Amino acid sequence: MATDALLQIEGLDLRYGSSHVLHGVPLQVDQKPLGILGRNGMGKTSLCQAIMGMQPVSNGTIRFAGEDITTAPPEKRARMGIGYVPQGRRVFRSLTVAEHLRIVAQKGGAWTIERVYETFPRLKERRQNLGDRLSGGEQQMLAIGRALLLNPKLIVLDEPTEGLAPAIVSDVIDLIRMISDEGIAVLLVEQNMHAALAAVQDVAIMVGGQVVETCRAETLKGDADLQKRHLGVEPGQKG
Repeated sequence: MATDALLQIEGLDLRYGSSHVLHGVPLQVDQKPLGILGRNGMGKTSLCQAIMGMQPVSNGTIRFAGEDITTAPPEKRARMGIGYVPQGRRVFRSLTVAEHLRIVAQKGGAWTIERVYETFPRLKERRQNLGDRLSGGEQQMLAIGRALLLNPKLIVLDEPTEGLAPAIVSDVIDLIRMISDEGIAVLLVEQNMHAALAAVQDVAIMVGGQVVETCRAETLKGDADLQKRHLGVEPGQKG
């Protein structure tokens, strides 16, 4: 595995009690956006939680910017520059949009609260609304904006298009491309194959807690047999 990748994962195992959910996972993320694809229950969210330190791993190593963070707490990983957009958004119901953003805003970075509002004008309009008064799309904008305010070196997005209308999905894809173009490394975890392939350059496919295939996004896009074998996507089906 290359030694100059921003995020390097080797031989990662993760267990929930007697359940072995990640099996020797290798992964590396550099400046090319990487997509993790797989059907439900294949270990994608568990991988995100392991990267963020939310679940202890039983074997393997995680290195970020050359430092071993395998046992580091989540707050250290965030301070080092790993931003996280969790599945389900995890927006606080009792905080306004503005309060969510003020909590994480830092001085001196390219991403400021004003820039988040410029990027997501709807959030500016709704800045005094509580988290439970936002639509699913607005909550996703808030979750992404919150992560960007950390001015991360790497952003991990877990199913960011889940439950969103097609027009909002398109906006999320455009934003991921913009983030990547600005030099932020992207790890995009998705079940929506077409959304992921529109946003990333490389993909890794997970089956049964293992990475079973890595390839260019264009390769997967043109290989119906590969799509069907690992992702259950039939020819012509929207994945």
